[in-house]
Amino acid sequence: MNALTAIMAREGQIRATNLTFIFWDLFYPLGYLLVFGVGINASLGFSTADVGVSYNAFFLAGVLAMASFGIASNTSWSFFLDRDNGIFYEMLTYPMSRSQYLLGKVLFNVLVATAQAAVTVGLAAVLLDVPLRSTGWPLLAGATMVGTAGWFFFYAVFALRIRRNDAFNTVTSIFYFVFLFASSMFYPLDPLPSGFRAAAYANPITWQVDVVRYATVGLGDGRTIALEAGAFLLFTAVSFAAAVVALRNQE
Repeated sequence: MNALTAIMAREGQIRATNLTFIFWDLFYPLGYLLVFGVGINASLGFSTADVGVSYNAFFLAGVLAMASFGIASNTSWSFFLDRDNGIFYEMLTYPMSRSQYLLGKVLFNVLVATAQAAVTVGLAAVLLDVPLRSTGWPLLAGATMVGTAGWFFFYAVFALRIRRNDAFNTVTSIFYFVFLFASSMFYPLDPLPSGFRAAAYANPITWQVDVVRYATVGLGDGRTIALEAGAFLLFTAVSFAAAVVALRNQE
């Protein structure tokens, strides 16, 4: 068994100790879609520049991005705990590079995120009649995988550099609030104040959500989506480099 396979097997065994983890990983995004999507769609009404798009269809991309963001955040927390209880330092003595350790964790969670996205998209189409674009599925798969990896690398930097439990929880909670609500995840940006729009367009999760929304239901301009996809790839590369540096500095 090579190093990457061993790390992925360890992550799988951790999940297998509690079936609730597996259920939560796979189905909680659908719960968000059913509660918020159906509720807002039925009670408040909704409109975008594209006539006929329901809130369920609009919010599906937000739910998928939220899910990959949440997986990355939770995995970084386990990363922090491994370092806090000493298991992390034991792992560094094994015959593998530090980059392999990082990538093994990412690959397992990318698989979970991909399965989660497939379940959510399939049930959204069946239960909520969300009109999906089959031509966008390759882009959706790529956005899910890169999105999960990018957010994990980003969070890993803080998991490796922050020493105190309360400080780490504070930082991740602030990130969760700012990234999710200052984005296009829950609502269209066009009617919002210019200051909020500027902050949202500078937010990497907006880039991810817009790409996923274009892939699933076709909302958005192709040229803008290409620019946002490129920006998120750059964000992922920079986050990976920063995470590797933080990992190499661990003694």
